[in-house]
Amino acid sequence: MKALIIEDEHIAAQNLKRLLAEVAPHIQVSDIFQSVEETVEYFNHKPDVDIVFMDIHLADGLAFHIFDQTTINCPIVFTTAYDQYALDAFKVNSIDYLLKPINKDDLARAIQKLNILTTDTSQPNALSPETIASLMEMMQQHKYKSHFLIPVRDKLIPLPVKEIAYICLDDKITRAVTFNGQTHLLDKPLDTIFNQLNPAHFFRANRQYIIAHSAIKDISIWPLSKLHITLTVPTPEKIIIPRARTSEFKEWYTE
Repeated sequence: MKALIIEDEHIAAQNLKRLLAEVAPHIQVSDIFQSVEETVEYFNHKPDVDIVFMDIHLADGLAFHIFDQTTINCPIVFTTAYDQYALDAFKVNSIDYLLKPINKDDLARAIQKLNILTTDTSQPNALSPETIASLMEMMQQHKYKSHFLIPVRDKLIPLPVKEIAYICLDDKITRAVTFNGQTHLLDKPLDTIFNQLNPAHFFRANRQYIIAHSAIKDISIWPLSKLHITLTVPTPEKIIIPRARTSEFKEWYTE
């Protein structure tokens, strides 16, 4: 059985490939794509794949744009850090919706659903009513962080998330900067922190910066359709949103 991984984060793609090898060694990953464009091109030219593992935020936009340009007939498992897209997943032939970080048990259950579909042709390639109900419950119960605890000598200082203007990776150190200019060191990678934040309030501008919606002061259009973001607080370097993510940023900012 052949699988296709659509994921723009190299580490996440390799982690999923490793987990698949552990829980479903009969599934071979035939390719890994990072963008909407190359995925559309693949499915428009005689695709040979039995299942797709698809992230939602890709290098050049949301994965749902793929379905506007091509047809995917095989089952799809969405793998994402965001739970607000679950309802959109119902509209395509998805069999599961896994929230990152993906664990072996959740992946094994998704593979079990695939096995049922491949052995019982009477079952539709779609999320079942039970899965829809569990997703709705998951979305209602999912909580984003309201505070971080910052270790300072022999104390833990609460840092309210609403006070954070941006979080950046500076010389391999993760720093959170508040609206009043205070800097706090965080002991987790930027990817992990972003998954704990409400995506309605924070945006991953690039590999170095997470920015708060309420901290954005000005947006400038740069050459090659890049965006330069100016915040209400100073930043150690310019915040540039690459061309591939400008559409996603505009959708996020105007929601």
